[in-house]
Amino acid sequence: MRNFRKFAGAAMAAGLVLATMPAQATDDPIATRQAIMSSMGAAAGLGGGMMKGEIAYSPAAGKAAIATARAVALTFGDYFPAGSDQGKTGAAPSIWENPDGFAAELAKLAEATAKGVEASGKDGPADVEAFKAAMGPIFGTCKSCHETYRKKN
Repeated sequence: MRNFRKFAGAAMAAGLVLATMPAQATDDPIATRQAIMSSMGAAAGLGGGMMKGEIAYSPAAGKAAIATARAVALTFGDYFPAGSDQGKTGAAPSIWENPDGFAAELAKLAEATAKGVEASGKDGPADVEAFKAAMGPIFGTCKSCHETYRKKN
């Protein structure tokens, strides 16, 4: 239960971060992208923990993880203006070199999250298996995008 509270709190904080992004974006798109990815990381931590059985599954928490991923899918691409490839960023140059490819990856994430939201219904996926079916493709698009559009450390 303790881990669930930790990740649920992180997911709620992620929602608050997403709510403040428009004000931050005009000042610092890199910081905004990092905040968005932090919220995605919280959702992934919660979702992955439930998928692995490390955190007890909750339909409401599953719905929150999917909803956070959906918000990321709909906002993330807006914060890559020209010149924001400089500075402390994990974004790979390939984002600016191949903007159509990057947009295609974001479209795949948007499609996967839309399906996840639809599968969530009113109260969230009914059980962990339904959650895995909804969240798995979302994680797949994250991995695919990171392989090409995130700097390798």
